[in-house]
Amino acid sequence: MTLAGREGEDLAALIAVRGEELPELMAAARTVRAQSFGTAITYSPNVFVPLTTLCRDVCHYCTFARPPQPGKPSYMTIEQVLELAERGRAAGCREVLFTLGDKPELRYRQAREELAELGCATTLEYLQRAAAAVLEQTGLLPHLNPGVVEPADLDRLRALSASMGIMLECSSERLLEPGMPHHGSPDKEPRRRLATIEAAGRAGIPFTSGILIGIGETVRERVEALLALRELHEAHGHIQEVIVQNFRAKPGTPMAASGEPGLVELMSACAIARLVMGPAMSIQAPPNLSADYGPLLLAGINDWGGVSPLTPDFVNPQAPCHDIDRLGELCADAGYPLRERLTIYPEYLADDDFVDPGLREHVRALADDDGLARAGAPGPLAAVAA
Repeated sequence: MTLAGREGEDLAALIAVRGEELPELMAAARTVRAQSFGTAITYSPNVFVPLTTLCRDVCHYCTFARPPQPGKPSYMTIEQVLELAERGRAAGCREVLFTLGDKPELRYRQAREELAELGCATTLEYLQRAAAAVLEQTGLLPHLNPGVVEPADLDRLRALSASMGIMLECSSERLLEPGMPHHGSPDKEPRRRLATIEAAGRAGIPFTSGILIGIGETVRERVEALLALRELHEAHGHIQEVIVQNFRAKPGTPMAASGEPGLVELMSACAIARLVMGPAMSIQAPPNLSADYGPLLLAGINDWGGVSPLTPDFVNPQAPCHDIDRLGELCADAGYPLRERLTIYPEYLADDDFVDPGLREHVRALADDDGLARAGAPGPLAAVAA
């Protein structure tokens, strides 16, 4: 069985891989990874800022999105954002991960009213203001997850962030049908998410995407989603990392009783992602979503993603972030040195086409000679065009 090519029979082999072939699959993934990354494993120390948990979508596995609460603000204030960012800087973070729901003002009157009081017409406009404040006053690098957006919005946000992202999750329209996890969630339409990823490529934005496994998709659909991401990356060269995230059932959701993918299934998906995306792509798996995450190192990954010493994973609150010291010890014991990186990867940091001119000097000053994170806390950025 061939496991590391692009021909049709190789794709068929990835889809049909059987249990007895898993050792070969993992070995092939590690061989491909070593071509670009050797044994080094990276992560980004970050602080998680849930700017708002309002969202117009109703994904059946999500507990992050919540409806407005009467008498309670739906958006963090800029002061709250900055206070959290400053605590992150003191804890050694260099990334501020902004997460928010998709276009809540289109669904909720309270969102529209609160935004008007803040002097903004849209949530994205408020995100722009918050990211500018973080850059100007703390120097930490915003990584933005703005959802499905238009090219003009991406252009404005690019000047205020080192990187952005949106999970593709799955490229199958089938998951939008009644009874499926994305029914009633217009922003989970694959064509819209792919359009956002493509627009980010045209805008020269270092971008994160990935797949979510275990929500009702088939193995073929997982591979098809990876191939869609590969096609966009081949066209624009902007996808710096692909996340393989495993579904975790959450109480109080329609999918609370759904089965979760096991460790072997997750390892197989990571290995397939490595073989599909090739040696130069960063393949990431979140360590906090697996009780036994060490074996993922054998599946071709090279990155743990954002790991916070301060804030919880607000998207998966039942799975707290791992202790960074323990993570480093586990990697070292397995022969994989753990290194801190910035939210923008070294090859993109070195390319003027992928760093906004107003941010280049500041962002590059945070990197060491390898393009990873330099020791020491960042300082404020003098001025940002908001």
